[in-house]
Amino acid sequence: MENIMILGVTLNDIEQLQTIGRETFSETFSSSKTKEDMAKYLADSFSIEKLSEELNNEHSEFYFAIIDDKVVGYLKLNFGSSQSEIQDSISLEIERIYVLQEYHGKKVGQVLYEKSMQVAEDKKVDYVWLGVWEENPRAIRFYQKNGFVEFDKHIFRLGDDEQTDIMMKKFL
Repeated sequence: MENIMILGVTLNDIEQLQTIGRETFSETFSSSKTKEDMAKYLADSFSIEKLSEELNNEHSEFYFAIIDDKVVGYLKLNFGSSQSEIQDSISLEIERIYVLQEYHGKKVGQVLYEKSMQVAEDKKVDYVWLGVWEENPRAIRFYQKNGFVEFDKHIFRLGDDEQTDIMMKKFL
């Protein structure tokens, strides 16, 4: 297994975050979305302004997964009022774990997941939760294998397209 480094992301890394964010999201979802919806989502969600706001938010943290000096994936965590749904002081949201496709199966996602569990422990939360696209069986299996259970569903909008996310949680 290759050596995977996990580093906290700062404003100095914003262009790298924008690049990895757009690339991994596009790899994950572009085959099932229109070019227009995808282009708009990537432009809005990964704009320098939006990423600056997220990086400056004291209730969110980003981490890069790096192999051989290359950013191959990233993690975004939210707590307190930054959580997208359950804004609970005793929970932590894994908003994003994305890994470049060519690094799937190399334990990068698992290492990023373990980082999120370490942060959850440090923050002394009672549970960790997330939303995962219902048409991403690989991600659903990953979270089930790590002890997450489904507790709800919610709608995620990508352009004009409504998707259903399965909401999963794990008590610590």
